[in-house]
Amino acid sequence: MSRHHEIPATPENMVLGFFDAALPPLLTVESGDTVTMHSFPAGGRESVHPDPARVPADYLAALDTLPPGPGPHFVTGPVHVAGAMPGDVLQVDILDLKFRMDWGFVAILPLLGTLPDEFTDYETIHPDIDLAKGVCRMPWGAEIPLDPFFGIMGTAPPAAWGRVGSPVPRCFGGNMDNKELKVGTTLYLPVFNEGGGFYAGDGHGVQGDGEVCITALETGLTGTFRLTLRKDLGYAWPFAETATHLMSIGLDEDLDDAMKQAVREMIRHVCARTELTRNQAYMLCSLAGNLRITQTVDGNKGVHMLLPKDALAAL
Repeated sequence: MSRHHEIPATPENMVLGFFDAALPPLLTVESGDTVTMHSFPAGGRESVHPDPARVPADYLAALDTLPPGPGPHFVTGPVHVAGAMPGDVLQVDILDLKFRMDWGFVAILPLLGTLPDEFTDYETIHPDIDLAKGVCRMPWGAEIPLDPFFGIMGTAPPAAWGRVGSPVPRCFGGNMDNKELKVGTTLYLPVFNEGGGFYAGDGHGVQGDGEVCITALETGLTGTFRLTLRKDLGYAWPFAETATHLMSIGLDEDLDDAMKQAVREMIRHVCARTELTRNQAYMLCSLAGNLRITQTVDGNKGVHMLLPKDALAAL
């Protein structure tokens, strides 16, 4: 029987701005267990809502308690899975996401974003989150449908790397800022250390492909995940799927190279799931695969390809 666990939203269950394989686990679960994890918005006090009554006390406690790291993200974890070893894969089923705040923030920040030299009139806004209508309300009146996801999900990085800043997504996942990693999606993450070390954080209320100004709607989320140990996959890079699509993920400083990686990864997964040759898989990706820019602001830029599973149905 699987068990459910919850990690309280307290400072001792989070770090600020880094991943580190040397951190001890907050808890160790069995494969197939579910865990609920909480997040706070990225950023510091400069991003907090101007109305103190709307700022959760546990968020303020985290801001006051946690020493700053090399990144701006509150990261909850790590959670170990019993029996996980390097070379395994952690299957993360995203079961539920709930808002834990009625506001978020969007900011233009110095030297960040896709056009840092053009946007130097720095500004932060605090859109209201209306759960009844399912929208966030911008200061100028526009309403944008909510579509929540965690910007950060990952395993602990290779131990030899030491402490790794949270901003740059890498082979362990991390700050991928992929809006497709939402409820109903399964994310596969390579394991580099005993126990795996699953982290989550960086709640987003909605984001466009690209996240061009540097932020999504940064807000607090609570997520519930099923963590399953997979010793039969051997993936060396993050991959995901939904009920209808396969999703390959490319990450690189160069957007062209991130795109090439996303294509290569999809070809590899199509060949592994079918009897298609590499040439045939490449042609299938050209006809049925859709490349999307994940984000252009996190050091390593992101591109993901979505391929309908129906394209493999007759194979």
